Amino acid sequence: GQLTAYPILHLTAINKTLKWYVCALERAVMQACRGLGVETHTSPDTGVWVSDTSKICAIGIQGRRVTTHGIGLNCCTDLSWFGHIVPCGIHGKTVTSLSRELQRHVSVSEAAGHFTRAFAEVFECSLEDDGTEIGIEELQTLHS
Repeated sequence: GQLTAYPILHLTAINKTLKWYVCALERAVMQACRGLGVETHTSPDTGVWVSDTSKICAIGIQGRRVTTHGIGLNCCTDLSWFGHIVPCGIHGKTVTSLSRELQRHVSVSEAAGHFTRAFAEVFECSLEDDGTEIGIEELQTLHS
């Protein structure tokens, strides 16, 4: 499976740019991956990478004052399907997953816990779980 997160933020209200938002999402994903034991980095190609040619997390954002879309972090994804497409339109690159990198099963639920904590830290906010799924009920405080 793939962990998807589509935070909705009013960037104008918090005086932030779309570039800031993408970089903050990348930092949150990298911190979550590090918490699971996978070292990652960014590159000129948007997303989070484990090597120069292997992407573990895609980021697709649209924003006109309010953000839409978000991240797709490969946890225990069947990667064979990516052989039929050019992921993110980037030729010569591949995709990987947390499970492949750690050589053990990493569930979406396990990754979600790490990502939720990392997101709250990077975005300096508190998150609430509504009890039905990992979801953000509201961003109570956003300082930076």
